[in-house]
Amino acid sequence: MSPTLPLAVEVAGARLVGRLSRLARAGGGTTLPGKLLWRLDPGALDRLAARLPLGSAVVSATNGKTTTSAMVAEILAPSVELAHNRAGANLVSGVVSALVAAPRSAELGLFEVDEAHLPEVARRLRPRAICFGNLFRDQLDRYGELEHVAERWRRAVAELPADTWVVANADDPQVGSLAEGRERALRFGLDDPRHAHERLQHAADSKYCIRCGTPYDYEAAYVGHLGDYRCPSCGHARPPLDVCARGIELDGLDGSRFTLVLPDGERPVALRLPGLYNVYNAIAAAALTHALAASGEEIVAGLERFAASFGRSERIAVGDKGLLVLLIKNPAGANEVVRTLLSAGPPAQAVIALNDAIADGQDVSWIWDVDFEPLLERLERIVVTGDRAAELALRLRYGGFTGDLEVVPELERALDRGLEQTAPGEELVLLPTYTAMLALRRIVTARGFVRPYWERAA
Repeated sequence: MSPTLPLAVEVAGARLVGRLSRLARAGGGTTLPGKLLWRLDPGALDRLAARLPLGSAVVSATNGKTTTSAMVAEILAPSVELAHNRAGANLVSGVVSALVAAPRSAELGLFEVDEAHLPEVARRLRPRAICFGNLFRDQLDRYGELEHVAERWRRAVAELPADTWVVANADDPQVGSLAEGRERALRFGLDDPRHAHERLQHAADSKYCIRCGTPYDYEAAYVGHLGDYRCPSCGHARPPLDVCARGIELDGLDGSRFTLVLPDGERPVALRLPGLYNVYNAIAAAALTHALAASGEEIVAGLERFAASFGRSERIAVGDKGLLVLLIKNPAGANEVVRTLLSAGPPAQAVIALNDAIADGQDVSWIWDVDFEPLLERLERIVVTGDRAAELALRLRYGGFTGDLEVVPELERALDRGLEQTAPGEELVLLPTYTAMLALRRIVTARGFVRPYWERAA
C-alpha cells in the first residue's frame, strides 16, 4: 500500500491483514490493520473519516472513556449506524482500525481516544463533538504531569472548528475550562453533596487554581479532585452545569439511581453499573448524545439498557462461581473501587493484580496513594499477582493487613487460587491493572467462559 493507491484498495488490504490476524488467534486483529495503514498512509484517516455523513464524536478521559463511549454507543445504535472502536483500542491506530472495519453504510464515527493522542485525532477527524471526561494523575512515565496533558488539550480545542461541540466535565478544573468562550459547549457534573467526601482526598490531583495557583476551596469533592470548587483568591469556580445528576442513590454493586437533568428537562435513570464514578460516565454520555441531538427518552433508554464493558464492573460466570472484575489503574480510580466495595459490604477475599507494562505505566508508586486501608480492615484473604506482586504485597502489609496474604506472580495460578477459596454460589473479586485485566480475560476466554473481545466487538 502507498498514498498513491486508491483508498478502497488500501482498506481492502488492511482488512485482509486483520482477518488473517484473527484467524491466527493473534488477538491483534483489532489494531494491526490500523497500525499498517497509519504507517503507510497517515492521510487515510482523514479520508476515511470524511466518508461518514454524520461526522465523528470523540471521548477522551483518564478514567472512564471506554465505559462512557460504550454508553454513547448503546444510546445511539438503535437509530444510527456507527463506526466505533468497541474493543477499546484508543490510539490513532485503533481509530484507523475502527474506520477500516466499519461498513460502508456507517453514518457516525464514535471513538474513545487516549489522552495523549487526542490532539492528533481531533486535528484529522475535525469531529462534530468531543467529550472531555477528566484528567487524573496516570502513567506519569508516559504523559508527564497533568498540566502538560491539559495544555495539549487546550491547544487542540483552540484549533477545533467553531461548530464543534465541546462537552466538558465542569467538576474538573482543568477540563471545565476547556469550554470557556465556545458557543457550542455543554458542561456536566454532579449536584448531590450527600455523596461528597468530608474533605479533599490526599491523592487529589488538581488542587490548585488554574489561574492563580491558590488552593481551591471545595463545597463538595466527589471523586478525587472532581467537585464543586472555588478559588478564594481570584474567584475561579466551577461553571454552571448544563447536564447533571441529582438525587443519586447508590445500590452497592447492583447499580445506582439518579435524576438526569438535561437542558430540556429532568428524567429518572436506573443504571445497572455500581459506583459514583459510573454516574459520572453516564452523565458524560448523556451530555455528548444530547449534543448529537439524541432525545431525552433515547438517552435514558440507552443508559438503562447498558451493561458493563469488559473488565469494568464486569461479572463473569465460572461454573457455579462468579468473577467480579473491577479495573484499577491510578489512585483516583482505585479509591472509587474501594469506596464501592465498602458500600456493598466488602467480600472476604480478593485477587489484586499489579503489572508495570507500558500500557499500565511502569512507575507503580501510585499504589502508595491508594486508600486501601478501609478495605484491608474487612478482608480476610488476599492473593496478589502480576509483574509487581511483591511490591503490592509490601504496600498491603504496610497498610496494616494482617490476614492471609499470598504472593502468586503468575496470573493464571493466582486466579485458580482465588477460585479454590471461593465457595459455590459466591463471587471472587478481581482488582487488576489494565494489562493484567486483559491477561485475566484471555484466561477465562480460553476456558470458554466468555467470548473473545474482538468477536464481541464485531
